[in-house]
Amino acid sequence: MSASTTTVGLAGLTLAGPVLVAAGCGGTGRELAPYLPGGDLGALGAFVTRSVTLNPRPGDHPPRVLETPSGMLHATGQPSAGLEPFLAGELPWLARSGTRVVVSIGGATLGEHAEVARRLGRAPGLAAIEVAVGGEPFHAAALVGAVARDLPRGIPVLAKLRPALGRVAEPARAVLDAGAGAVVVGGALPAALPDGRDAGLSGPAIRPVALRCVTEVRAALPDAEIVGCGGIATAADARSFLDAGAIAVQVGTALLHDPTTIARLASELATMAGEPAPRTEETP
Repeated sequence: MSASTTTVGLAGLTLAGPVLVAAGCGGTGRELAPYLPGGDLGALGAFVTRSVTLNPRPGDHPPRVLETPSGMLHATGQPSAGLEPFLAGELPWLARSGTRVVVSIGGATLGEHAEVARRLGRAPGLAAIEVAVGGEPFHAAALVGAVARDLPRGIPVLAKLRPALGRVAEPARAVLDAGAGAVVVGGALPAALPDGRDAGLSGPAIRPVALRCVTEVRAALPDAEIVGCGGIATAADARSFLDAGAIAVQVGTALLHDPTTIARLASELATMAGEPAPRTEETP
């Protein structure tokens, strides 16, 4: 059952709707499914996985996640079971669920990123790869180029850019020139945990910043395909990103507070568009 009768084209893919799960915020998919109508992950535009690395990584020491009045602080250290367990268990289950699977990848080097992408590219069920890029535009372009190089045709790379005001359009241009099919604009702002460790701040506080960054990329790159991300919790939030030029949106932190958010948001967006909202329960 689709959350929307209007499909969305993104980087050559056809998605069931404009609402995607942000990386790491839907668990393995099994945890989120019970909170969707009929348990149907296929109703989502796409499911972005937790970041997968070539080798297992333990992540940072606790506390990794803290609530703040303005959102969520997180310093996870990108824990990962490694690529092999993901290929053996998580990806096949997600592929059977009927959703578009976007695998977020990580690594310490260009070579690690490239190897993960190459091996994922041969796996059934993969729709796209997402990679977070930072640093100077040259470095961001080099990372995207390494990831895209050996991927089969039809498997796009989504490059996720930090919401840096006044400094987001240039790296967006660089990664698109390097082969990214779309840019994901938003994500966490730099912050610190109370113990001084580097962290990211996500949630409502970053929404206006992420929205401004979407408008900057759209103004500089009118033809760019953009996914907006950052503090989206309501259909009105999502609509503001779509009106600013995003093709689709990702929902993350709000799901950790209320996992029913994404189903409600997709239903309300469909209603705004004049479509029949999906039923959430059977009537006698």
